[in-house]
Amino acid sequence: MKLQRFALALAGIGLLGASVSSVPAFAGKTDPKPYFSDKVAHPGAVKALAVGGPCINTVGVPTAAGTMQEIDVTAGATPFAESFEPFNYVATRANATWYGAVNASGTQYYYYGLMLQGSSLYRQTTYLPDAKPPVPTFKKVGTGWTSFKTIATSNYSVANPRHAYLYGLNTNNSLYRYQIVGAGFKALGPIPGFKGFKTMTVISETATYDTLLMTTTTGALWTAHIPIAAGAKPVMKLIRASGFDKYESLVAQGCGTRGGTLVTAVDNATQTGNQYAFSKFNGTATAMTNYGAIPGAVFNGVDHVSLTTHYDQEVSE
Repeated sequence: MKLQRFALALAGIGLLGASVSSVPAFAGKTDPKPYFSDKVAHPGAVKALAVGGPCINTVGVPTAAGTMQEIDVTAGATPFAESFEPFNYVATRANATWYGAVNASGTQYYYYGLMLQGSSLYRQTTYLPDAKPPVPTFKKVGTGWTSFKTIATSNYSVANPRHAYLYGLNTNNSLYRYQIVGAGFKALGPIPGFKGFKTMTVISETATYDTLLMTTTTGALWTAHIPIAAGAKPVMKLIRASGFDKYESLVAQGCGTRGGTLVTAVDNATQTGNQYAFSKFNGTATAMTNYGAIPGAVFNGVDHVSLTTHYDQEVSE
């Protein structure tokens, strides 16, 4: 395996160079800028995208043994996986997207995100020093999360009104939403009707709605279009009625200029992944290409998460 350098496969898509002044703050950091540094970023993926090369899923692999690893999966007739050396992290049971950013002075690169350990919710900030292993730090921000199966976050940062939300899928068959406000969280209540759902990830984050891509225990694939407006009900659309029952993790990242999405779906039982490409999501009319099994990579995480940037917005629905 190559030395871990935290490749950000989609760092070249849709990044804004200008800083903004009112985005959610994490772990006391100043307003993040796009994570885009030749010092720590893997340049191959960015260059490939710049010349119209293949799309890549950048997958984070947090393990029960307390390590974190990156696996880059390049789309193709046979997907190509490039694994990086793991580094010491902490044992978790559920994780949300890792967002790469840099401080206001441009001197400190880091990832931030949320995770569950036991019954507690934590905020992690993982610093990326030059020529040294990443340095993760953790801060407990809440308790009472025992009944939550999985979590996901949205992060709309490119225009007003900006927002960030935490979604939690509960064993009581409801989806809970929390607005992330600075270092705190505002509970917005449960959304019922999610019986049988087990896996989710964010595929769209806009000024007026978020969209989750979700699977069920019976193998169906759905989108949940959730308006930002308080009290608005989600719009559910079936994408495929079967075929996704074995997957415990979905890692989705934008691909192309028309709202396409590349998805790495992971079967935890066999520690294997499968890669799919989707057109812009539109119910059963959504086009899907199954690239098949990903050879040469071991997906041994408790779950698997997207490694992206603070300004890389998902716009797939």
